[in-house]
Amino acid sequence: MTNSWQNLYIQDAGLLPHLVDLPTDQILLSRLTEEDYRKASFLDQRIVTPQLRRQFVPWSEVSQLSVAKADPPQYIFHTGHVGSTLLSRLLGEIDTVLALREPQLLRTLCEISQIRDEPESPWSPDVYKYRFSEVIRWLSRTFHADQRVMVKASSFVSELAPQLLTGSTDAMILYAPLDRYIPTILAGEASVQETHAMAGARLKRLTRHLGNPPARLWELSLAQRVAMSWICELVTIFAAHKASSSANIMWMNFESFLQNPTENLVKAARHFGHKLSDNKADELVSGPIMATYSKAPEHDYSPNLRKELLEQANRNHAADILAALRWADTIAAEFPLVTQAMQWIDETENNVQTA
Repeated sequence: MTNSWQNLYIQDAGLLPHLVDLPTDQILLSRLTEEDYRKASFLDQRIVTPQLRRQFVPWSEVSQLSVAKADPPQYIFHTGHVGSTLLSRLLGEIDTVLALREPQLLRTLCEISQIRDEPESPWSPDVYKYRFSEVIRWLSRTFHADQRVMVKASSFVSELAPQLLTGSTDAMILYAPLDRYIPTILAGEASVQETHAMAGARLKRLTRHLGNPPARLWELSLAQRVAMSWICELVTIFAAHKASSSANIMWMNFESFLQNPTENLVKAARHFGHKLSDNKADELVSGPIMATYSKAPEHDYSPNLRKELLEQANRNHAADILAALRWADTIAAEFPLVTQAMQWIDETENNVQTA
């Protein structure tokens, strides 16, 4: 990239504030086209290739630029492994949507938010507050005047949701029932590895929400760790929902979405204020997006294949899954916030079925 990056930055979303190097306080700006955004499963370090045009610039220089005011982003939050990338890809095919999937800079904000009042924070509380507003403004940039940014956040960025869901912000929260979530995780080697890697951090987060530790990690089986992860993510976004009474939030059960994807995709688009005809929605859900693995589109992964894998996981891990479900019920009985969150999704699903 050339020295004219300032002009490119204020022009449109073609220069992504990709990530920040905290020791040097520099931002990596990466050059992306609309097609690059459409294809990218993640806007983190995984899109960095030798071909990606990019350069580091001081945060202070980006901060000095006058970026045109735009509507704040819309958001997709989720409990993890519940089709959020798929929904983001489908909605991202609407002309008025610029989909940003898991921007790294938002993840960094979330990490700093957890320690912003602690002595080890790289930014003071006042600097954090100002830079939070800056980052949201930067991520709101689009390519066209009628576009709106829709951010699909990482699951652990849900900790930042109360700060993001201000005013009448539009958001969708995706989830799956626990009895479907556990076999979903157990069916994939990568998701099992992720569960082990993140279990400690999730238990710590859950303890912070509940006030007391619900378990000791070393005593939990794999299936129980999956259940604990689900409880952690559900409680996190439920707490954010309760704290954001003015936000325009839609909860969606991914299992229900798969039963009638055309109708539910139209509902999701309308919730966010985007026009999507039944014919266009049917074309999208009948196309390649639904037939491939959203996080790695080079791999086939249809709803039918997913169903087969879940059935196999349920057969192979039946006893462990049942024990984990019973364990989750004991945690709910002990902690009212868990009970409230679980009852909320039950009531949400009942309301959808009777509507």
